[in-house]
Amino acid sequence: MSLRQATHQLTISTRGKGLYNFTREIERWLAPLKIQTGLLTAFCRHTSASLVIQENADPDVTADMADFFERLVPEEPGHYRHTAEGLDDMTSHIRTALTNAQLSIPIHEGELALGTWQGVYLFEHRRVAHRRSVVLHVIGE
Repeated sequence: MSLRQATHQLTISTRGKGLYNFTREIERWLAPLKIQTGLLTAFCRHTSASLVIQENADPDVTADMADFFERLVPEEPGHYRHTAEGLDDMTSHIRTALTNAQLSIPIHEGELALGTWQGVYLFEHRRVAHRRSVVLHVIGE
């Protein structure tokens, strides 16, 4: 077999701060490609949102993650120079720097090699709704 590659852009609509599971969207795109062994890269094209792999069974986990980042990087006036887009702008950039703009996930036996309780999430760091772009790239056979 020879290596094949494909790319795709997903748009994820958010309702403001929080974690948005988009594992199923990735799987729907991958299925017809029939790649059995390979590597998927997901890349978030924003500096105020990020990507994480997190538990997908108990919603308290993602709520606790969001709450933790609120405490870790508080939106307090006077803490940041960059405030052109509001108090949540610079904090969003910091939260993105502390997480990931890109994820790599192996493909094993035709499926994402995620653990039983793992899901792929867009982590929205801004208060208002956004349409976020995530580019997927897969290489494999």
